[in-house]
Amino acid sequence: MLQVHRTTLITALLASALLVDVSTVSAQQGVVIDVNATQKGKYPLALAVGGTDAVAKEIAQVESFDMSVAGVFKVLDPASFLDTTAGLAIDPQKWKDVGALGVIKYSATASDIEFRLYEVSKGATAVLTKSYKRAGSNTRQIVHRWCNEVVKYYTGEAGFFGSKIAFTVKGKKASAIYAMDFDGNGAYSVSNNSSTNILPAFSPSGGQIAYTSFMRNNPDLYVGNAGGGRPKQISKYRGMNTGASWSPDGSKIALTLSKDGSPDIYIINASDGSVLSRLTNDKAIDTSPAWSPDGGSIAFVSDRNGGPQIFVASASGGGAKQVSFNGSYNTTPTWSPAKGKKIIAYTTRDGGRYDIVTLDLDNKAMVRITQGEGNNEEPAFSPNGRAIAFARSGQGVFIANADGTGKAIKVWSGSATGVDWGPAPKD
Repeated sequence: MLQVHRTTLITALLASALLVDVSTVSAQQGVVIDVNATQKGKYPLALAVGGTDAVAKEIAQVESFDMSVAGVFKVLDPASFLDTTAGLAIDPQKWKDVGALGVIKYSATASDIEFRLYEVSKGATAVLTKSYKRAGSNTRQIVHRWCNEVVKYYTGEAGFFGSKIAFTVKGKKASAIYAMDFDGNGAYSVSNNSSTNILPAFSPSGGQIAYTSFMRNNPDLYVGNAGGGRPKQISKYRGMNTGASWSPDGSKIALTLSKDGSPDIYIINASDGSVLSRLTNDKAIDTSPAWSPDGGSIAFVSDRNGGPQIFVASASGGGAKQVSFNGSYNTTPTWSPAKGKKIIAYTTRDGGRYDIVTLDLDNKAMVRITQGEGNNEEPAFSPNGRAIAFARSGQGVFIANADGTGKAIKVWSGSATGVDWGPAPKD
């Protein structure tokens, strides 16, 4: 933490040493942070304290969490702040003195919350101002909306704050499908039955969740409202109906069926479960399909070459190509939604433990997301591809930066598996 008695010159030198690329790409775009820069650090962002009452504390907590997990910001310690300017104004020099490049201030009343974002280099005029009406207990939602605006201003990308994560909660005799806000707030049961329920998958709209349930003594596929309620049985073929993955347009579902013998990947109609095509036809076990964001490819797991590995095939059929080669055990692939990228994350067994890695299919670059912290499985990308959620055995659901930097943050405590991350909220 920077000490308050350090000179402005030293502070400026330290800030520049962070190697943050803050070049403005386009005045029309308003992009400040080049997220694709080869060499970059985190953008120093100050979140000014706006009060000590319950509302102010909630705003500060949500804002700090969102900005910390965005993947591009370094949230500065409030203990170092020097500016005591009242209201929504700032003294730019005093923020420079603590190494801030950006500053957020807010004012909350019983009816409104107003936020202002400043770029310190641009002086005392806010570069982004938003005001939101308060209604009931919507403070968290308001802060998420604001933080999405900040991310979009700086990067040109949509934020993922306010999105939801679904996962399986494992019990002694049964398991349930749960959903919650991405930050762990407001967890609730989706499946609402006393059977075994596994492998949730959000529809592209976020309004529905597909999952496998044994409620009728067979692993059948159901689709229900993401808010809970009675689900519709979609696929009830003899044997496995597992591992649903929606097509990007929501009209089809890829899943594993064993109705014809060995488990293979099929594509069914999302509305009535009728089989549209069979993607694999192999004596080996083919499972865990994952539809690519462009709809053209499906990744899946197969042991056709020995131990389980990740393969990719065209969604329209044809030969499958093995893409994972690190070790003898790789499972649960999922695609990054990042535009212009072909990146998958998956679970790998390394030295007797399970960890999360990502693989760029174009340049073969591999990034380790977890290591040396228990068993980690079932990765799922955030809607913009900047973060990955996953389950850590016996501990809960965690979020980590998709570039492998920083430390994973726990958002839910308990015994969980089968994690999936829903789409970005509609504004």
